[in-house]
Amino acid sequence: MDSRDLAQYIESVDGLHKPWLLAQLRLKKLQERRSRLSDADYVAELAQIQDQLAQLGDWWVGREDEVFRQGR
Repeated sequence: MDSRDLAQYIESVDGLHKPWLLAQLRLKKLQERRSRLSDADYVAELAQIQDQLAQLGDWWVGREDEVFRQGR
């Protein structure tokens, strides 16, 4: 699955408001651009994505069914 397919999937499941899906898209796009980036740029972008995920914290605790099983 490439970033275009992943983006279409995220749109189809109404995932634009789900930050973990958007982080996955960023990771996929980063993976696709890896060969064109310096090691320093790659690590910097990867660190930004990791920080974004870390900022999510435990906001989902107690909301697992609502957040992760929505639409199933």
